[in-house]
Parts: sequence; C-alpha cells; structure tokens
Amino acid sequence: MDSDASTSPRRRSCYSDSGDSSCSEPFSECGSDDLSSFSPAAAAGIHRLLLSCAAEASDGSISSLVAELESPAASVDSLRRAAMEIRLLAKHNPDNRIRIAASGAVRPLVALLSHADPLLQEHGVTALLNLSICDENKAAIVEAGAIRPLVRALKSAASPAARENAACALLRLSQLDGAAAAAVGRAGAIPLLVSLLETGGARGKKDAATALYAVCNGARENRLRAVEAGAVRPLLDLMSDPESGMVDKAAYVLHSLVGFAEGRSAAVEEGGIPVLVEMVEVGTSRQKEIATLSLLQICDDNAAYRTMVAREGAIPPLVALSQSSSARPKLKTKAEALIEMLRQPRSASLRAARPAAIVAAE
Repeated sequence: MDSDASTSPRRRSCYSDSGDSSCSEPFSECGSDDLSSFSPAAAAGIHRLLLSCAAEASDGSISSLVAELESPAASVDSLRRAAMEIRLLAKHNPDNRIRIAASGAVRPLVALLSHADPLLQEHGVTALLNLSICDENKAAIVEAGAIRPLVRALKSAASPAARENAACALLRLSQLDGAAAAAVGRAGAIPLLVSLLETGGARGKKDAATALYAVCNGARENRLRAVEAGAVRPLLDLMSDPESGMVDKAAYVLHSLVGFAEGRSAAVEEGGIPVLVEMVEVGTSRQKEIATLSLLQICDDNAAYRTMVAREGAIPPLVALSQSSSARPKLKTKAEALIEMLRQPRSASLRAARPAAIVAAE
C-alpha cells in the first residue's frame, strides 16, 4: 500500500477569492448592465437619463418606445434612443421589466441583435439581459428566439460589454428549465464561454464561469460539451491562481464536470489531482469541501486514480480535515469516506459497493 506521506512537492499558497469560508455556492448574480464603456460625457448624460428612468414608467411611454423600435422608418439615432431608454427603464425597476415585456418589446429587441450598428446590438443585448432578471420574462425571451442571436453576439459583438452581457443573458435564460439550458448548449454557446473564460477580462471570466456553471447544471449534455471545448484546462489554471479571484467559481464548475467519466479523465490528464489535493490542504473551508467532493468523484471506481491521489499526499490533509473541530460534520464524513477509498485494495470496485459513509453523506 502506498505511504500516507506525500511524494510530490507542491507550492503552498493561501486560496481565497471571497473571504467567505461558508460552503454555499460561490456564484453571485452575473454582472448586469455596466455603463462604464461609455465616454465620460455620454456617461453623464446617461446618468441623468438613468435617474429619470429609475421611476416607474407609464404604459403610454413604454408603448411609444416599442412602436419606435418596430417602425420601419425609424432612423438609427431614433432606434438607439428608444433602445437605450428601454435598457435603462429595465435596469433597476422590477415593475418596468414586467410592463416592458408585456408591451411587446422582446421581439424588436431580439431583432436588434442582428442589426449592423454595434451600439444598437449592445443596447439590445443589455436590454434583454435586464428584462431576463425577472423570472416571469424568461420564457417570453426564449420563445422570441433570443438564444441563437445572443450566442452570435457572444461570438462576434463589437464591444466587450455586449459579449459579456450576452453571456449573462444566456446564463439567466438557461435557468428557466432544462430545455432552455440544453438549447443554449446546442446553439454553440459553450465553446464561446470557454474562450471568454480563457481570454476575457476579470468581469468576462467571472461571467463565463457563472454561465458555464448554470448551463452545465441545467442540462447534463452540456457537461460533455464543456469538456470537449477544453474547459478543464482554464478552470484548473484559475484554481491554481489565488490572485485571479476565481478559485471558488472555477472549482465549482470543475466539480460539475467530474461527475461523468470524460470529465474525470480530462481533469486527471490536465493535472487536476495536485491542484485539488493542494486545495484540501490549504484552501478555505468551502474550497476544502468542493475539492474533497471532486476527489471523491475522481477516485470512485478507478483504482489508478486512487493511487495517484494517495501518492500526491492527499491522506494527511484529509485526516486533518476529518479531525478538525471547525469542519462541518458532513465534510468530516466525506473526508473519512475518501480516506477509506484511498486505502482500498487497488482492484476494488467502489461504484459497485460504495462505502456506507459516502451513501450516508449524499
């Protein structure tokens, strides 16, 4: 049997991207309407307009804006103005969101996503994002055919803000139901989200991780799409970099992927075991728990992976975790189950006869 001591040196660092050591999921709401991309002069005018739009709008004013969007004679400038006002009316006021959707604004906003004008695309994407904050509007947005145009915006919109807001809108629509999440995956969103995770700015990476988590948990078929799109490597890179501010988010997305064989293989092949073991050793309470759960998934029914985890030195920090007075009882139980798993004979099939501790903890 392999020694409990580690045979692989690892760097040590303190993982924390939120300061929150609870074990709740680390995903706050996706970033919403951000006006920082506008010039200072434009932003000042928008701020004044935003203050006036924060109040409840009249049905007549909303209908007038929708009519402007639907008018075949409307100029680009008038379309911009109407779309901007709808965007801002929906930014903070929940009643406005419901009334805007009820007024028939969704379909003309979706049409803006295919307009040649980049600013109109951004207004359309962001207005739909703001409307999708209201659960009652999500079905109407999906039924209006928004998913594929949003995926196109995620791929090729001119502004980073439009691409990031498209990711957020797809996240919210995927929360409607499994069918919507599957439709987002079939439309080709996942490789684009993986690309944003790799190359986006700080906000883009966070939005991409949050969206990947939602679409992968909303429809199991999307997990394979994420693995095939190469999501595991950038997730592990973010988990290995406390300065990224993305350790928790990336770890939760990875955990959703290691629940099936292709995800486990990819995690191991990309060097995920040392990253997860280090997280058990030096991570926050939440990170220790999600890393332990991921290692349980990786080790289950695979003697070779159990050997790799044991040789990486997982047992000592797991023992410490199982004996910690500050660890939750459920986490201690899972740590004990993983220790037992790592000490099983190499030929054991743990999926066929799972330890009682794992069953009790699930």
